[in-house]
Amino acid sequence: MIDFRNTNTVWASVLVETLHHLGLTTAIICPGSRSTPLAIAFAAHPKIAAIPVLDERSAAFFALGLARQSNLPVAIVCTSGTAGANFYPAVIEARESRVPLLVLTADRPPELRDCHAGQAIDQLKLYGHYPNWQAELAAPSLDIAMLRYLRQTLIYGWQKTLFPVPGVVHLNVPLRDPLPPLPEPDRALAIDRLRQTFDAEDFFAHCCPPSPQPPQPPLQRGGYGGVGTVGERFIPEQIFPQWQGKPGIIIAGPAQPSEPETYCQAIAQLAQTFDWPVLAEGLSPVRNYAAINPDLISTYDLILRNQNLAETLTPEIVVQIGELPISKQLRQWLETQNIRRFVIDPSDHNLDPLHGPTIHLTISVGQLAIAAANNPPNPFNSVNSAQAEYRQKWADAESQVREAISQTFASINHIIEPKLAWVISQSLPIGTPLFIANSMPVRDVEYFWQPGNLQIRPFFNRGANGIDGTLSTALGIAHRQQPSVMLTGDLALLHDTNGFLLCPKFQGHLTIILINNNGGGIFEMLPVAQFDPPFEEFFATPQQVDFGQLFASYGVEHQLISSWEKLRQLLNPLPSQGIRVLELRCDRKFDAQWRKQTLLNLASILS
Repeated sequence: MIDFRNTNTVWASVLVETLHHLGLTTAIICPGSRSTPLAIAFAAHPKIAAIPVLDERSAAFFALGLARQSNLPVAIVCTSGTAGANFYPAVIEARESRVPLLVLTADRPPELRDCHAGQAIDQLKLYGHYPNWQAELAAPSLDIAMLRYLRQTLIYGWQKTLFPVPGVVHLNVPLRDPLPPLPEPDRALAIDRLRQTFDAEDFFAHCCPPSPQPPQPPLQRGGYGGVGTVGERFIPEQIFPQWQGKPGIIIAGPAQPSEPETYCQAIAQLAQTFDWPVLAEGLSPVRNYAAINPDLISTYDLILRNQNLAETLTPEIVVQIGELPISKQLRQWLETQNIRRFVIDPSDHNLDPLHGPTIHLTISVGQLAIAAANNPPNPFNSVNSAQAEYRQKWADAESQVREAISQTFASINHIIEPKLAWVISQSLPIGTPLFIANSMPVRDVEYFWQPGNLQIRPFFNRGANGIDGTLSTALGIAHRQQPSVMLTGDLALLHDTNGFLLCPKFQGHLTIILINNNGGGIFEMLPVAQFDPPFEEFFATPQQVDFGQLFASYGVEHQLISSWEKLRQLLNPLPSQGIRVLELRCDRKFDAQWRKQTLLNLASILS
């Protein structure tokens, strides 16, 4: 359990054993010299899966995917110098999307800093304000009091990855020579004395995984006078009379809950209590549990493009669950109407980029639904005909647009990018984890993903909305899980091809649906597309890559898909092992024009 070969091995093995007792199951190890004691300790532990990954950026996003899937911290380890800087994009994404990560950066000891000792940079507070907590550990010591310090610091750091909001903890770990487990003759007596007196059972007796829910004060009754105060939770009894009998909407934003069905049921209960429709983002599990929410609105982006109808659909109350959806149309509508919004999220994050008249209720949607159910409507302020008429307007518009979308895509036999989200939404096996890349894929999912009951689990990196680590995150989500799928454009995949270095260690299956439109399709949707040059070279940035040869060099299966029927066949069932790429070649400019025109056409059918 504890490695008594030298000072560093004692220190590192106590560190790793403490993390094991706290619940760590996986550590991602990047190669390097200064991190040798940590790498050896993790690799030797029988109950922690230590996975070596060459590229630090890929390693960090792979860890992010693992942590996102499990909702538990994953450790990532690197050597000193610029290695840790390559973790930075994943650290930012983890902070913004509330994913627990434990970052361990090995470092030179203090006496070898600021003296050109080599591979030494200033690693203190390397990630700025993005970690939940950050500290530098003391240099390794054989003193039992210092080993207790190490243990307790790790316990505190582990807690901070999870509570009060999941995120990153960065521990900088200075290490002196000898880095390998070589004998230290001058410390042999001290090591032998520690070996004889160290009681591992007693030392780790109180180390255990924290409870699933953080300790919080009990729910408080009596209104929302303290709403928005960090760390407090309220049953907002006084707001319910304001909601009852009024036209309102519930907006279900992007979400990756650990229990998606329970999450969807809570939203449905809230909608039923107040008789409100649910506007569900394409990245919300609500669209994939459609039977739970009969008043589901999935085409709101298209509906709100009809300005006349948008005016008549203005509600009095908006309940926003988590973050706002991607839809620019929805955001502009909310901003223009300046409607009072209640943001429902247990975190202390500011989730209102529109800076509107919002009230943040720091509770979960499950808590809110229970509170509402326990406060039955006032019989003199119950559902009225105006409210029912309002809800029906949304339902009628949804029905019209959804039918038009289905008819439009059913008549298209050639490969176009916008149809892909619609096809995938109906084709995957039940419960498939699906990682959706940023830029156009998430937007086509928002526009065209058809509600259903396949319980597909959408995953995404919408914290910082970048294309960093797309492949590596998807591999992390799929690792040791059921067969998974990734939807991505060519640039997002090319930006992270080092993720394929994970192939030998990857367990499970990932199908990559590659939209190859030879450039950045998202930019074709923006006004800058009118200015060429420099548009094509500096914004679309097409890359001349033979994907077949690229994937062959990593030993990854590749198929070029030319029909929708073939794609459906390959998506259900999915293989159980390996990585494969299904490439669909699209015309970027044609698809952008088709998308722009079709979105307008679909909105215009509404009266």
